[in-house]
Amino acid sequence: MALSTRLMMRQGQALVMTPQLLQAIKLLQFSHLELSAFVQDELDRNPLLERADDRDNGPEAAPAIDRFAESEQARGAETGEQPDWAGSDLAVDSAQLSADLGTDVSNAFDADAPPTPAAPAASGEETGLTTDAWSGGANGGGAGGGASDGEAPNLEAYVAAKPTLAEHLTEQLNIACADPTDRLIGRALIDSLDEAGYFRDDLAETAERLGAPLARVERMLAQVQTFDPSGVGARDLAECLAIQLRERDRYDPAMQALIANLPLLAKREFATLRRLCGVDDEDILDMVAEIRRLDPKPGRAFGGETLQPVAPDVIVRAAADGSWRVELNTEVLPRVLVNQTYAATVNAARVNEADKSFLTNCLQNANWLTKSLEQRARTILKVASEIVRQQDGFLAHGVEHLRPLNLRTIADAIGMHESTVSRVTSNKYMATPRGLFEMKYFFTASIAAQAGGEAHSAEAVRFRIKQMIDQEPADAVLSDDAIVTRLKDANIDIARRTVAKYRESLRIPSSVERRREKTALAAQPA
Repeated sequence: MALSTRLMMRQGQALVMTPQLLQAIKLLQFSHLELSAFVQDELDRNPLLERADDRDNGPEAAPAIDRFAESEQARGAETGEQPDWAGSDLAVDSAQLSADLGTDVSNAFDADAPPTPAAPAASGEETGLTTDAWSGGANGGGAGGGASDGEAPNLEAYVAAKPTLAEHLTEQLNIACADPTDRLIGRALIDSLDEAGYFRDDLAETAERLGAPLARVERMLAQVQTFDPSGVGARDLAECLAIQLRERDRYDPAMQALIANLPLLAKREFATLRRLCGVDDEDILDMVAEIRRLDPKPGRAFGGETLQPVAPDVIVRAAADGSWRVELNTEVLPRVLVNQTYAATVNAARVNEADKSFLTNCLQNANWLTKSLEQRARTILKVASEIVRQQDGFLAHGVEHLRPLNLRTIADAIGMHESTVSRVTSNKYMATPRGLFEMKYFFTASIAAQAGGEAHSAEAVRFRIKQMIDQEPADAVLSDDAIVTRLKDANIDIARRTVAKYRESLRIPSSVERRREKTALAAQPA
């Protein structure tokens, strides 16, 4: 076989992921928080981009009160008269001032307020200007009572920072312990606590790491366990509950036996617990109620950062004709503009080729970003409108009327690819009359009908199962097989293992455990 070199021409098709296409894909799957951060980075990087709000606050949008003052000064220069700011000219010309301000004069002036004799002439009170820093008016001062910036005071600046669990415990440690070595050991133990307030490390390893006797470390851990919140520093759930019960003076021998058998309590083995604790039915129920009032995670009151509230990307409202209005939430959509004037000004100047190339690149990126944001908004609105059309029964009647839906159904209806619909529905939320839902919530699996009718949504079936269990009496607790029979009578073809899976996802105990608990509660005297 001879080897040779030949020059051939071949034609083919390939998908090239350009930077612009990659950017458009990323924008589509971003949440509104990620999108805001991305747009802010582009604004910092590209001098031709600006926010729409910034343009509204430019020199041409100067405050009306300043423009009114400038016009008055110009008129005084022409006529040789100076405006009398402390006299009655301001009140006489209130109609013109209202037009310039774009609002009612009463928002900025108090014409009926009597003048203050002790105030100096230049204080502005003779004109009736309000100077209360907390009024939030046009002349409201800042937090320090300094010069006014035209904005209401930032009340969040006066809110004290919330202490963390470690800081809260360290303050108590400094008061309780005077020995520096004990403080060092206590601080190491406090730093080892998790978010729930538990000490999960090995105490012997901690003592070896600190180079301290094990007995001293155990004594300091017992000291930390006396701090607020009650139950902090425990090594397991039983110890956490025992600490809280001791502080309430409820840790008697019967309660000790109950705490030592928490697995039986989780299984609702009330008969066995009554025998182990040596109490009757009424006492065991009181003890269980006492345990339920305790906090199994005492550190969660101090744990973590402030949760960011979810803002909807789409808002659905009921229209007067019975249809649904689907709108984008403009509060979370960043508005950016391309400063064409600045680009033309710089381009007209004598700049070198490198600057021109940089300016051209910035202009292209700015135009592409604005188009991508507009296309993203259109795509989200189109997908959301189709979801609302498909799930009209859910919006009108509730979860039991939720239809089975998948990405392909939406993609075929709007003429897009499934991957595009998947990116649109990721990390996006829809505010409906039924509540705030993630868009992925409306896509559920399909469960066939028993008689070959319309399929049922898995979420709707899960809701039916919960309703059945909530309504079951204590003397007729439904087993999984009984639930399957009832669902088949409702034309829902479902297997018993599927019912068990849905029940476990709802954190509902088995029928045996529910029967024990409901029987015990029914036997309790009213």
